[in-house]
Amino acid sequence: MKKIFVNILLATSCLVSSCTKDFIELNTSKDGAKFTTPETLLGPAIHDVIKRNLNRCLRLTHELMQVHVAISDADEIHRYVIRPQESDYMWNNWYLQLTNIRDIYAGAEAVNSDAYKAISLVLDAWVSSLITDVYGDVPYFDANKGRQLVLQPKFDRQKDIYEDLFRKLEEANELFKTASLTDDEKSLDPLYKGDLTKWRKFGNSLYLRLLLRVSGTGELGAVEKIKEIVDTRKSNYPIFANNNDSAILRFETTAPYLSEFHEYRNVDFVTNSGYTTFFIDNLNNWNDPRLDRWASKKDGVFEGIPSGYPVGQVPSPRSQYLEALKQEPLLGNIMNYGELKLILAECALKGYIDGDVETFYKDGVSAGITLWGGTVPANYFVTTSAAWDPYTNDDRKLERIILQKYYALFFTDFQSWIEHRRTGFPTLPKGQGLHNDGVMPTRLKYPVNVQTLNRENYQKAVEQMGGDDMKTKVWWNK
Repeated sequence: MKKIFVNILLATSCLVSSCTKDFIELNTSKDGAKFTTPETLLGPAIHDVIKRNLNRCLRLTHELMQVHVAISDADEIHRYVIRPQESDYMWNNWYLQLTNIRDIYAGAEAVNSDAYKAISLVLDAWVSSLITDVYGDVPYFDANKGRQLVLQPKFDRQKDIYEDLFRKLEEANELFKTASLTDDEKSLDPLYKGDLTKWRKFGNSLYLRLLLRVSGTGELGAVEKIKEIVDTRKSNYPIFANNNDSAILRFETTAPYLSEFHEYRNVDFVTNSGYTTFFIDNLNNWNDPRLDRWASKKDGVFEGIPSGYPVGQVPSPRSQYLEALKQEPLLGNIMNYGELKLILAECALKGYIDGDVETFYKDGVSAGITLWGGTVPANYFVTTSAAWDPYTNDDRKLERIILQKYYALFFTDFQSWIEHRRTGFPTLPKGQGLHNDGVMPTRLKYPVNVQTLNRENYQKAVEQMGGDDMKTKVWWNK
């Protein structure tokens, strides 16, 4: 127990201020190894992050964003009531895996592997962006340095973190150009089976996601970089070209790559919640074939229930998650081609890049449907609310793009909530039972143990953030 506890503290570097006298012994390999080979860390790190993301996507994101609503007064997340302890789970587990991801880089340096250095940098940017987008200013440059006895790291400004994430993605793109893997190394890659071309596309597609996220600040040269990646130097920055390029850890039915929901009881995954009216009504209007893959029918129809209902007015469930989703390989999504196309649609709408907004939009929507094995209905872009109106104002166009991205992000960590905070879309109905003054939470509060055990740095972070509550906005959202 003592060894396990110390290792967890080393991973987060954010939880304690002292160390046991057995520190060196407990953290020295008994076989004399100086590092872990990078390929052995890759699969477990990716798998664990995605599983944890799914856990909280089900519990937090999908409730906040009205995908489903709990059928119980005991769970009030859909009313914007988020208990302080909710912050601990992702903080601890993201930092734990970030240690392993950075160890991949250290191991890659030791064995002179440009491929694994690049892969580590992409994964670092992915996980670090999640941490800062959910909490705001967080430990970054001094984080994950428990082995160097940095157990109370300072909190870094989000702007500085993003600047370094962009540096890492630039470095990864360059490393991938000449990198290679052995057949044995390829076999241990659960995401792309060692296809470094696809890894490079993933890194640059993620780069566009993050550049667009901060583009509204007018800082870090984000708009100019988007233009460079998509238009002026696109041959140097390959991005997703089809659904097969998507970054999806496709779950299997046997170990090791099982879904988070593999062993969930039906009562916990299916019957404790119901799809919301908002989520179902849009799909019904579009006659969207994804409904058949995602939702059950009640009395022969797809139907949702209201979110944000007052205490004591618990509705009866209608359409619910299908049991088959517990094993669904596509829920291992990190970033898909449909999301990328909708990113490009927004960039074109705002004049950041060349290209036809409507084409990007339709390509993104179509990719989201075909990813799930569906065929786009003939009238989808003609007679439904998904039709593109070139004569409406830009806000209405952006709302249409983000609404479709909302569905493309089905079960993708915290992304739909992050996008809602950034854009205000999709426009969600407000139930009568909402707390937090009816304001969608803008971040999670810092974990309680961080407030206690890294108090001086926590207080500095709160001061520079402008508060530690669910209305405090992060840098890119101000």
